[in-house]
Amino acid sequence: MTDLIAKAAIDRRLAEIVTPVIEDMGFELVRIRLMGGAMSSKTLQIMAERPGGGIEVDECAKISTAVSAVLDVEDPITDPYALEVSSPGIDRPLTRLKDFDTYEGYEARIETEQMIDGQRRFKGVLAGVEDDEVLINIEQGTVGLKFDWLSDAKLVLTDELIKEMLKARKDAGQLDESAFDEIEADNGSEED
Repeated sequence: MTDLIAKAAIDRRLAEIVTPVIEDMGFELVRIRLMGGAMSSKTLQIMAERPGGGIEVDECAKISTAVSAVLDVEDPITDPYALEVSSPGIDRPLTRLKDFDTYEGYEARIETEQMIDGQRRFKGVLAGVEDDEVLINIEQGTVGLKFDWLSDAKLVLTDELIKEMLKARKDAGQLDESAFDEIEADNGSEED
């Protein structure tokens, strides 16, 4: 099965090292990438979340501390690098088969390794999962793409997606609206 969590060999090795640490802390690894070339500084990007979704900044910091300690001992990266631990974000990458089921009904962009019926890029509304296929509604109808065929997939940032994610955070008690400043309406009249 293709691994959208960790694509390159070094990413897969790093995932083997950090996944147990992240899971022991009660989180799931969404994606890991070592980015940067031979001539530029490297960044190890780790995206994680709670099994039900979401993660807070202080939780990212705790993961960073724990992962740093393990990476210092294992020492899999020979060059200097910066460690970046974050949430997957609203327009998150879809890296696990279950992600396509979880975000059914939302717009996504999917790319395949090979051409499928003359195209590699598909943009449409996710229609769930059937066995090992990701279903997506595109202009021509519903297409089933084997998960193994995928090279990249992510949600498309839409107003509907933002609204739903904010609602989910509010419903989960993770969004305190009293912390926001009130917006004052300008009625357009000015005193002279």
